[in-house]
Amino acid sequence: MIEISNISFSYNNIKPYIIENLSFTIPSGSYVSVIGENGSAKTTLIKLMLGILKPVKGSIDSQSTSIGYVPQKLDSFNSQFPITVYEVLNTHRKMLKLKDKNCIIDGLKSVGMLDYKDNLIGNLSGGQQQKVFIAKALLGDRDMLILDEPSTGVDNKSMREIYSIITHLNKNHGITVVSIEHNLEAAIKNSTHILSMKNGHGTLYTLDEFLNSQNII
Repeated sequence: MIEISNISFSYNNIKPYIIENLSFTIPSGSYVSVIGENGSAKTTLIKLMLGILKPVKGSIDSQSTSIGYVPQKLDSFNSQFPITVYEVLNTHRKMLKLKDKNCIIDGLKSVGMLDYKDNLIGNLSGGQQQKVFIAKALLGDRDMLILDEPSTGVDNKSMREIYSIITHLNKNHGITVVSIEHNLEAAIKNSTHILSMKNGHGTLYTLDEFLNSQNII
């Protein structure tokens, strides 16, 4: 569970705030899609939740003991760097100081990418790379997974496979999911809750509440 209480934030710590007086609670085991127009502070919000940024006002109380993060692929990855899938995960394992190398195999199995462990990651498709990044984020027995537009830059087949992986982790392993979404159809199909952001403010809906608010049902 993450409880957000009246947080405000700006990058220079003074008004005008890009997030202002925002409050909501993400229940454990939920799947929350964060939607909103470009510039609505969605990525800033998840960086606050991750502790990368600190609110100017208010508090963020997390009961999650271990959070995995999948940033936007283009922000985090040099496809020309000659490194294998296994080496990507092993480097992250060492950074986390995890002793058991079997977590790499387990992670790749969980996203259907074990057969590609010796491939150069730069030679994989966008969808395959994204699966590897999800496996990387899962190292260390995560109980929450935060993703920034997980279907960006992938084809429709890969998109369906990626959302299938994420929903399986949520429903079958109890991992709380928070995902920034530009894909409203995917958000509605997969989520238990929708966090709608606009002009630095946000409202957390259950899926039914959101559908009713949009007159979708």
